[in-house]
Amino acid sequence: MLELNKIYHGDCIELMKEIPDKNIDVVITDPPYGILGGSKSIGGSKLYKANEYNLEWDNERMSEEVFKEFQRISKHQIIFGYNYFSDFLPPTNALIVWDKKEKNNWFDNFSDGEIIWTSYKKPLRIYRQLWMGAIRRGERIKRQHPTQKPVELMEWIIRNYTEEGQIILDPFMGSGTTAIACINTNRFYIGIEKEKEYVDIANKRIEEHKKKTVETMRYQPRVKRW
Repeated sequence: MLELNKIYHGDCIELMKEIPDKNIDVVITDPPYGILGGSKSIGGSKLYKANEYNLEWDNERMSEEVFKEFQRISKHQIIFGYNYFSDFLPPTNALIVWDKKEKNNWFDNFSDGEIIWTSYKKPLRIYRQLWMGAIRRGERIKRQHPTQKPVELMEWIIRNYTEEGQIILDPFMGSGTTAIACINTNRFYIGIEKEKEYVDIANKRIEEHKKKTVETMRYQPRVKRW
């Protein structure tokens, strides 16, 4: 079994073989769609040029073999990019729609949102957070991965679809956002990332986040008790 609260460098299909059946509570991940490899720009915009990032990881989309391994090792799965994997993801009522624009009259080259597949038996839910190119609400951090998600979004998913103390696996960890959201919500995480560059970025983000959290707690005003 892989250790908790650790990010592994390697191929997820190989590392997941070390995980016993149904040992993970939930797989939450944004897998490669196979659409960015060879791109000259991201999101149809000149704001982000493809050569600013390593995009080799997105040359091929996640395979059905990988998804079946998710089903073997976990009780539930939450997977971004449903429209890219609808040929092998089963029908579900419990889609999550991430509305990135929040306005009906706002048109540009970026997608208005993302569709997230889940294995739960729940109603479809909509999450709204502005996240369009350089215009992002809620976080003022430099994008370190071309498909980096907001921590607020990942926290919302984790709080609404998992419970404290559960184990969450992200087999395409990227820059570590899922891990940070797990830390903030008292969940255990296991991360797998094929690109060493992003493993290093994720570990650095996690350490900096932990230090910042400790410093924030240290300088919080104490309530005087009478």
